[in-house]
Amino acid sequence: MAAYGFGFGGLHHVQLAVPPGGEDTCREFWGGVLGLAEVDKPPGLAPRGGCWFRGGGLEVHLGVEADFAPARKAHPGILVSALPELARRLAECGHEVTWDGEFPGYARFHTADPFGNRLEFLAPRDA
Repeated sequence: MAAYGFGFGGLHHVQLAVPPGGEDTCREFWGGVLGLAEVDKPPGLAPRGGCWFRGGGLEVHLGVEADFAPARKAHPGILVSALPELARRLAECGHEVTWDGEFPGYARFHTADPFGNRLEFLAPRDA
């Protein structure tokens, strides 16, 4: 417990914005390319559009934003096992992968979702 009487328990989900009508593209990328399972949005939120995905302790919410602009700097940093295999999968599916060795203790690369939102995938370097 922190000095202020509360503590953090982890991250529940990451939300990324997508343009109106982008749900099928989200399904192709997050479900088809990355292999995450789509989960039903709660009935009260479903009319807003978008879609949610979950897998391996990760949950990503893709929310429709009318005046969409991709997040080119802000991004989730997603821990991955078998990082080179993910990079290979993304490249095979037409997504550019840019490796970056500047984060101490981690191998990592950046890519973008089909709408241009920046994504970082990383794994601890073996000791």
